[in-house]
Amino acid sequence: MDLESVKKYLEKGGGDDDKNGSTIEGFPLRFFERFIMQGIHVDLIEPGRIVCSMKVPSRLLNSGNFLHGGATATLVDLVGSAVIFTLGAPATGVSVEINVSYLDAAYAGEEIEIEAKTLRVGKAVGVVSVELRKKETGKIIAQGRHTKYLAMTSKM
Repeated sequence: MDLESVKKYLEKGGGDDDKNGSTIEGFPLRFFERFIMQGIHVDLIEPGRIVCSMKVPSRLLNSGNFLHGGATATLVDLVGSAVIFTLGAPATGVSVEINVSYLDAAYAGEEIEIEAKTLRVGKAVGVVSVELRKKETGKIIAQGRHTKYLAMTSKM
C-alpha cells in the first residue's frame, strides 16, 4: 500500500469495502475503526514511521473522564497496523500479541501525538512499537508493542 493510501486509511477511519465489515446489524461498515479514529490527523508519514495527532474526544473517555484504556489499545492496534503498510505490505492479518503500558492520563480536549515505528517486518510477522504522548509536553501517556501475522500469498 502506498503512503497516501495509508494516510487516507488513518484519517478516514478505514476503507469503504466490506472486508472486516461490521457484524452488528444496523451499524455501518467498519464502525469501530471510525468511532475511534475520527479526528485523527497524520502529521508525518514515511516508510516505517507514522506520527499522528488528535484532540481527545469526549466519546473516548472512561468513567474517570480520561482516555479509556480500550481506546488507547485500539489506537495501538490500528496505527500500529497502518505503519506496516508503509513498508509496502499488501495486507496484515490478525494480531498475535499486543501489550500496552499505561503511564499517564489524557483528558478531553487535550492534544495527543501517536507515533508508530516498525521494529521488524518479515515474511510472516511484523512487530511495531506505538507511543502516545501529550503533544504540549511530550510526556508519555502509553507505550505499546504490537505483533501481527502478515497474510502470506499462496504459492499455488
